[in-house]
Amino acid sequence: MADALHLPDRAAARENGGKSVVAFVCGLVGLLVGNLVLGPVAIGLGLAALRGPNPRRARAVLAVALGVADLVVFAALTVHSAAGHGGVLWKFGS
Repeated sequence: MADALHLPDRAAARENGGKSVVAFVCGLVGLLVGNLVLGPVAIGLGLAALRGPNPRRARAVLAVALGVADLVVFAALTVHSAAGHGGVLWKFGS
């Protein structure tokens, strides 16, 4: 008999699939804005989505990778800023 605190497999899969989508969107948006906030959110939600049954496992893995990429972009912009080449903001044009 399943524990009363655990969701049935279908409900857990649906919930984890939703986490995968939200994590993916956070990772994708985090590449442009809010790297420091959205990157860890994407990593955390992606890892949480990978813990149980999930029809969107690949999207959760991609979300974790995008979250890491968010933090790498933030680090690169910070190093670029520290070298005196501008701020920690995207700058298009000259």
